[in-house]
Amino acid sequence: MLATLRHAHRDTGLWRGTKLLLKINQRDGFDCQSCAWPNPEHRHVAEFCENGAKAALDEATTRLCDARFFAAHSVVELSRQSDFWLGQQGRLAQPMLLKAGATHYAPVAWETAFTLIARELNALSSPDEAVFYTSGRTSNEAAFLYQLFVRQFGTNNLPDCSNMCHESSGSALTESIGVGKGTVSLADFERAELIFIFGQNPGTNHPRMLSALQSAKRRGATIINVNPLPEAGTQRFKNPQEPLNLLVGGTRLADLFLQVRVGGDLALVRGIIKELLAKERELGSVLDHTFIREHTAGYEALVASVETTSWQDIERDSGVTRAELSQAAALAMRAKSIICCWAMGLTQNKHAVATIQEVVNMLLLGGNIGREGAGVCPVRGHSNVQGDRTMGIYEKPPAVLIDALERRFGGPLPRAPGLDVVDSIRALHARRAKVFVGLGGNFLSATPDTDFTAEALSRCSLTVQISTKLNRSHLVTGRSALILPCLGRSERDRQVSGEQFVTVEDSMSIISASRGSLEPASPELRSEPAIVAGIARHTFARRSAPTPSVDWQALVEDYDGIRDHIEAVIPGFVAFNQRIKQGPFTLPNAVRERVFHTATGKANFVSGPLPTLEREPLELVMMTIRSHDQFNTTIYGLDDRYRGIYNGRRVILMHADDMAERGLHQGDKVDVTSHFQGVRRVAPRFTVVPFKVSRGATAMYYPEANVLVPVDSVALRSNTPTSKYVRITVAKSPPE
Repeated sequence: MLATLRHAHRDTGLWRGTKLLLKINQRDGFDCQSCAWPNPEHRHVAEFCENGAKAALDEATTRLCDARFFAAHSVVELSRQSDFWLGQQGRLAQPMLLKAGATHYAPVAWETAFTLIARELNALSSPDEAVFYTSGRTSNEAAFLYQLFVRQFGTNNLPDCSNMCHESSGSALTESIGVGKGTVSLADFERAELIFIFGQNPGTNHPRMLSALQSAKRRGATIINVNPLPEAGTQRFKNPQEPLNLLVGGTRLADLFLQVRVGGDLALVRGIIKELLAKERELGSVLDHTFIREHTAGYEALVASVETTSWQDIERDSGVTRAELSQAAALAMRAKSIICCWAMGLTQNKHAVATIQEVVNMLLLGGNIGREGAGVCPVRGHSNVQGDRTMGIYEKPPAVLIDALERRFGGPLPRAPGLDVVDSIRALHARRAKVFVGLGGNFLSATPDTDFTAEALSRCSLTVQISTKLNRSHLVTGRSALILPCLGRSERDRQVSGEQFVTVEDSMSIISASRGSLEPASPELRSEPAIVAGIARHTFARRSAPTPSVDWQALVEDYDGIRDHIEAVIPGFVAFNQRIKQGPFTLPNAVRERVFHTATGKANFVSGPLPTLEREPLELVMMTIRSHDQFNTTIYGLDDRYRGIYNGRRVILMHADDMAERGLHQGDKVDVTSHFQGVRRVAPRFTVVPFKVSRGATAMYYPEANVLVPVDSVALRSNTPTSKYVRITVAKSPPE
């Protein structure tokens, strides 16, 4: 609470900040930018967490980053500043252009900017030479217009932040249960008897989730936390909404903490399943055989795979003892309803897809899919990353989406798969792609292999960033570059027909309206739908090839028109405008009814041998993490008080035994080197911090550590960067 007040004082002033905070996640307010955790039916007056408050206050800052600022600072000068410093310079206030060979950004008119983009796009020899990135903060309306424009332009090059976070979840779940989303609701947390939390730090990344966990605990639920390092938020929760709870020391959450090796989650879950199968042979009443017989396929193959996996391999790869796994299995046996939650700890390693499918296997054995109080819960980070995918932001569009778009708007539209994030970086680096457009986000800092990605962006003819705040991606540019400033989620969006609202989808498939309440930071700001429509109008007006007719300007004048198109194209949005004006609604999810749109028509057990975790004897494994003072790549401060780290971000968290083995002490400076396919990447002068990470593991904050993540080290099948499994060595830094 004190941290929130400090940020309000710094960014907006207390009065303006307080009014803003009371609009976050309210029915007549705006959806929080900082995570996709759903809103409860009965909302508090203060329905936000500390990080949500930071995100809103940071966006609503009264400082401006305008033409005078850019005239006073060259791109080279700005590049020397930290990410924290860049973010503190204020809201981008007007369109800016960096001409070829120029040292400073200069103001540019909107129409001139659109004309420049159109000229560069139409000069390409193929539409596939353009890359159109999307951040998860983008609204449903903007995302729908964006994918429509990109596909009418002629490409499916639609990489998005899902490629770097929950792409592994989508790949795994689609094969296993037929839908790439979670299957639970908030009400299911009230009915769950056992909740697994894998590879997640809700205390920092999804703090409002702690309220749901606290409520579940009070109803008698058991919580098992699986993580390579202990996190404060999963140990004990002191609810700021309950003064008495603060006085008594909060609510204990995790009943069992399994400190898994980095990358060892698959072996850990395999061990729990092996125990369940053993108890089934002994007792005959552990598994839900009716569910398995009627609703699943592949059970016999799973049993065979588990039986050939030795306990020696399970304990070695998981880093957890058989006794601990037996304890977890015993809790699972007693529970009639189980929810499994996970985040980046599962999705960002080479065997992420297989790991998530093993989690699903465990749930299927007990019939814990399509049952109240049970199911899968991949917890999304960005507030509308799931909605973007629902709207069609996907480089591999299903035929049913293209068919629906062609029926509505005409065609033909491209059907061949486009580029995801990693393939986009490779294409830009090889000059197979030449124009980059980013709708939100901070592509350079969010992606792996920072130096390689920077070189890729610098080879573009044009880079375009649609943004609210200054970030690193504005400073590593193509031959020319544009910054197009957009309205924030908290600001009023006035168009010809009056004030508009947009919609978002949370982690549990609930569609909600979002309405800004603040006056825009600058009269030059435009909404994301207006910017997308402006690019589309100018691009198609200057194009010789025929293009399906869309009245882009009319869609911007009244967003109801966009939602009418969404209703016609995207399943689940029947009577979209009517329903959303009455309140939030939930999209249908067939799995909740035990209908599985898979190749077998059933939920699939997907199994195989345990993978080998590659690491040389002197190597450690590094995972990237967030500090408590950041949201994704946005840095709000230099403290991580939940982990006891202050005044700095260039740190490496290490186990005390690993430090001693290398002759290191707290405070030593080390150079960190990653190793992949014979290529070494070095991050110099990080401070050693002893921490209770699992033996052989280290943790470093991103984006600072992204320079160590190889662009070619990706998860099998999902192509997600392996930011949670990077093989490294550390050595003392030479004296400065």
